[in-house]
Amino acid sequence: MKQNITLSLEKDLIKKAKILAAKKDMSVTKLLSEELTKVISEDDEYEVAKKRALTVLKKGLPLGGRLNNRREELHERR
Repeated sequence: MKQNITLSLEKDLIKKAKILAAKKDMSVTKLLSEELTKVISEDDEYEVAKKRALTVLKKGLPLGGRLNNRREELHERR
């Protein structure tokens, strides 16, 4: 469902947006809609990647090897 919004932008920015939209053969509304969709999509992808990375960090990476010595043996004082 589409809904209209009102934006308050600097005149110079509106002029440049109209020129850019005309170069791309689209309306300013479509230009802004596509760019906003792109920004939101990138943010969503970032959040998914962030959650995935935090899960891996909490779980840890299987680096192999085993620790055969007790802490006391490794830090034995002489």
